[in-house]
Amino acid sequence: MVESTLRAQGLPDDFANRIGRLVTACSGLIEGLFDPASLPDLLSELLISDEANKRAVSVQVVQRTDDGIVRGIATTPVDAVPSSATVLNTGHQTPTPVYQIGFERIVPLLAGRAAAARSENRLIETGIKVIDVMCPLVAGGSVTLAGEYGAGLTVIMEELVRRLSCGADPLSLFILMPPFSPQWPGSLGLPFSISGALKQEGFSEGTVGALQTFFLRGQEEPWTADRLSAFATADVVIHLSREVAKAKIYPAVDLRTSRSRLLETKAVGDEHVGLAARVRQALAALWDTDNRPDAAGDPVVLERSRKLANYFAQPFFVAEPYTHRPGTYVALEEALATCRDILV
Repeated sequence: MVESTLRAQGLPDDFANRIGRLVTACSGLIEGLFDPASLPDLLSELLISDEANKRAVSVQVVQRTDDGIVRGIATTPVDAVPSSATVLNTGHQTPTPVYQIGFERIVPLLAGRAAAARSENRLIETGIKVIDVMCPLVAGGSVTLAGEYGAGLTVIMEELVRRLSCGADPLSLFILMPPFSPQWPGSLGLPFSISGALKQEGFSEGTVGALQTFFLRGQEEPWTADRLSAFATADVVIHLSREVAKAKIYPAVDLRTSRSRLLETKAVGDEHVGLAARVRQALAALWDTDNRPDAAGDPVVLERSRKLANYFAQPFFVAEPYTHRPGTYVALEEALATCRDILV
């Protein structure tokens, strides 16, 4: 009966499964309830029916739960819309990049639980050398992951989940997924589902235990230092670069444009801050030389820089099925000592 009615109205067969209802709306953050078996995909565009104003409010899905609740960010004011309003899953990915919504507004809305627990500038050790030394995470803080397709955004996310989710320190991850393009890597295929791809890889959606993860629409243009400065609200920005990945250095963290508040405020101590600055300077010189074959450089300095770049490469636990190499955990003190020895 339902199927024949939908066809008579020219609607798709799954239209009924795309209908949910509004549970809450506050300051642009909404929660909607859908059939758990028919949840909208991450970064899907939802439309909330605002009958009083004869309009539809656009929302992008940033997080899903197992009980049928999806959380989203509205692109226009939504507070006046009553609960139980109809919510339609358009079935399409949102085209609205995060900068049009306002990242500085989104972080306190979504990271409330973690931010409330941030009472001190304390480092969370991950065992990932490049993160702990160069862009250390803050207990109770927020982390922005930005990058291109193929740079390892969801791999880093899942690795952090598996390393930190059982800990006591809450952490909020913001994943800036680039928009879809006809020039995707061929493995992505069309149509592409973020949640489907994560499930296929055996990954979570990032919200596990102490970690909560939110997916936001990134941008098509390359992430420059200027563009990444828009995420100053985040405690940590980790920029993953395909340029670094092409050099076969994984995780492909671009240290020229990644940052941490713990280093900026010297909360980790002068020795750590000074060492990180020397490492960053050495690696910046290396990448500049590699990108400019005519650039001259001290061979000894460049050799040390290459050793540092290769040292920060590290097998991940989530990649074991593909690399057939066991993941490793390197303590912060060991990583700092090794970087210090390389630079001597």
